[in-house]
Amino acid sequence: MSFFSYETAKKILFQFNPETAHLIGGMALKSLPYTPIVLKALKNHYFVKNPSLKQKLFGRVFENPVGLAAGFDKNGEYITAMPTLGFGYTEIGTITPEPQIGNPRPRLFRLKEDRSIQNAMGFNNRGADFMVKRLNKLYFFDYPIGINIGKNKITPEDKALDDYEKLLHTFKEYGDYIVINISSPNTPGLRDLQNEKFITDLFTMAKKITNQPIFLKIAPDMTPEDAIVLCNSAVNAGAYGIIATNTTIDYSVTKHAKDFGGISGALVREKSYELFKAIGKELYGKTMLISVGGIETAEDAYRRIKAGATLIQVYSMLIYNGPKMIKEINEGLIELLEADGYNHISEAIGADWK
Repeated sequence: MSFFSYETAKKILFQFNPETAHLIGGMALKSLPYTPIVLKALKNHYFVKNPSLKQKLFGRVFENPVGLAAGFDKNGEYITAMPTLGFGYTEIGTITPEPQIGNPRPRLFRLKEDRSIQNAMGFNNRGADFMVKRLNKLYFFDYPIGINIGKNKITPEDKALDDYEKLLHTFKEYGDYIVINISSPNTPGLRDLQNEKFITDLFTMAKKITNQPIFLKIAPDMTPEDAIVLCNSAVNAGAYGIIATNTTIDYSVTKHAKDFGGISGALVREKSYELFKAIGKELYGKTMLISVGGIETAEDAYRRIKAGATLIQVYSMLIYNGPKMIKEINEGLIELLEADGYNHISEAIGADWK
């Protein structure tokens, strides 16, 4: 029997609507720092440390390559709990300059038959000032943290650059890397910013504000050719790397989909991988790549790594599998590296293109 029966918890949580279940689970995660014995026991059980997985990136040590994707911890409330679930790092947000409530409910749906999630949350968060206060309380917390930022819904497209400028100034001394989110489908007009001019202007501006590593997160619904052009524009303008991919708005992937919001989880796995592979073929060795989208097993993670991913992220599949999945991915990666004769993950990164 596992240390923690997530399957039992899932049966209970799945009786509630997804957003309520997330809040209930979040309350449990927020309580962990106040129960150090449980905190330590969970981390000892789930957190995998092995020399073959350890990497030093941005001057920080990542004990393993599996991180939590943005969207789960929008307000930085669960940062302390993430190592206990086995994650090597976490990404908080998406954070907007001003607080916003997001889109009307219901806005989060389980596609249980497809082991996927559909969300139309709309960057609901408590704003940049709140997040700064939260991060200031973690001054001595030695764990890699990414900060995902996006524009407010009410900000018109022609003023979007101003929102990102404010956010970059706000967070330039916080976290270990920053992610520019212009790929969520749940803020009207946001994906329209996925164009060469805006990307060039944005990253040119960003490099003048901060030396933080800044990533661009892209959507899976463009052609590989368009994605490569966009990613090259970002890198040429100063982006440190690319995160691929966000949720899909291709509702043809299932008959269970709503006609709004973005789909994540198993349904986006192959779409995300194919686009990431195309980007990896073009950009591996030129920039840092992080892969996200439907990753569930060590084999899923390994093929992203061989396609060029230095790190990977999960979210939706965590909902269906629980923290044992993180442990199984990391332990499985150790075995896959050994089977291929690699002593360290760095030897496998981009192996498809070496």
